[in-house]
Amino acid sequence: MGALVTVDDTDAPAVERDGRVQSLAKGLAVIQAFDAAHPEQTLSDVARSTGLTRATARRFLLTLIDLGYMRTDGRLFRLTPQVLNLGHAYLSSLQLPEIAQPHLQELSDQVGESSSVAVLDGSDIVYVARVALKRIMTVAITVGTRFPAYATSMGQVLLADLDPQELDEVLARTDLVPLTPQTVTSRSQLEKELAGVRESGYSLNDQQLEIGLVSLAAPIRGSDGRVIAAVNVSTRAGNAEQLRTEQFLPALLRAATAISDDVRLAGL
Repeated sequence: MGALVTVDDTDAPAVERDGRVQSLAKGLAVIQAFDAAHPEQTLSDVARSTGLTRATARRFLLTLIDLGYMRTDGRLFRLTPQVLNLGHAYLSSLQLPEIAQPHLQELSDQVGESSSVAVLDGSDIVYVARVALKRIMTVAITVGTRFPAYATSMGQVLLADLDPQELDEVLARTDLVPLTPQTVTSRSQLEKELAGVRESGYSLNDQQLEIGLVSLAAPIRGSDGRVIAAVNVSTRAGNAEQLRTEQFLPALLRAATAISDDVRLAGL
């Protein structure tokens, strides 16, 4: 099933005391129940993955169909392309993707590998720009793809720039699950690696997210000098140490500097 996003399915008032609207939370949970691995789901599937009753899930699915965000053949439900509009406003206002894209293309051309830009969203990274030259992961990566920050090179770059309180808050709600035998699952070890990222100015991730995948990431800085995003280049696993001395790292650092310069010129 898609990501488990459960919500309270009681008959509580539509607006809670703190101003939150439960119906909006439930509608978003229904949308989030669909992902790349489960693009089509039955009513029962949606009810099970969201924790809603079948009747409630059905009401939200029918509403999403009326709004154009969902379609059905009578049994299976599927999101429509219109759901992309929900993220388009964010990406359009961000400006970062269009600034980064030509630099990603140049980086990928130089090293012959895929490159990406991601931002931190809670304890996850979210891809906002990408040039894919090769398919080296089992999961297809596109704009909007999310991965746990702790297990990725870009995530470690972004986590490393957080102040101690921010980092503590993120790690406190992060379950350090071993995605591969290489994944760092000890908080003390992760904090040690993040300290190394701060000192070196880049992150080398050797198969922590997926076996066979090695990636390098560097920070993209905004006008105030804080890290607002990260750029990476990924390749198949081999001798990870060579990535530091061969063309990958110098090209990556040049791209990160170029994107940061353009971001500052744009006033971001």
